[in-house]
Amino acid sequence: DVHGQFYDLLRVLEVVGAPPHRRYLFLGDYVDRGPQSTEVIVLLLALRVRHPDCVALLRGNHESALLNKNYGFYKELGRRGYSASLAKRFADCFNCMPLAAVVGGRIFCCHGGLSPDLHSLDQIDRLPRPADVPRQGLSCDLLWADPEYVIGWQPNVSRGCSYVFGPEVVEDFLRTHGLDLVCRAHQVVADGYEFFARRGLVTLFSAPNYSRRWCCNAGVVMCVDADLTCSFVAFKAKYTKN
Repeated sequence: DVHGQFYDLLRVLEVVGAPPHRRYLFLGDYVDRGPQSTEVIVLLLALRVRHPDCVALLRGNHESALLNKNYGFYKELGRRGYSASLAKRFADCFNCMPLAAVVGGRIFCCHGGLSPDLHSLDQIDRLPRPADVPRQGLSCDLLWADPEYVIGWQPNVSRGCSYVFGPEVVEDFLRTHGLDLVCRAHQVVADGYEFFARRGLVTLFSAPNYSRRWCCNAGVVMCVDADLTCSFVAFKAKYTKN
């Protein structure tokens, strides 16, 4: 998650390296809540256009017109004097974004989490695009689901949609599909990354000093080597919020 923290995104590119010298897979939630969502999404889309082989952008649950109306992105566009047609163009763009990716054939990446409706990875390729985010089903779960220490699948009460899933769900998913790791975002974690299910799943969060509740959380980028060894680069906020 970047959530409109433009200077922290610049810090990532400065510390880790910018395309085309580094290849990036972003996991969604580029806009809303932060003060410079416009700069964040414009820069990321420009990098995608300029370096299509080095930059990929997955969709997050906040790449949605409904959430953009309620969590700040559309208000930001309005304050800056942009017309409603620009908001519509962003919505059209978000509706075309992919929902998942597999790195090196072994690391499954998405914004939210797993789904009880996901039986084959080919199902994701067949999901219709462009499309709004539905309130249930595979697309919804890939954007909204969360890992939790429960047995199996339980309703995701805190989100109001989708599921929470337990460690054995992750282990079964990895074993069934011949994968090593699930890499997802969607939740703030104090150190910027947090493992789950005996290191079968990792949550990443790249917006440091994100909110009043998490005023000192780190942001993290996960680096994946050619042999799929993973390491983490952590950083603090570029500017401290008052």
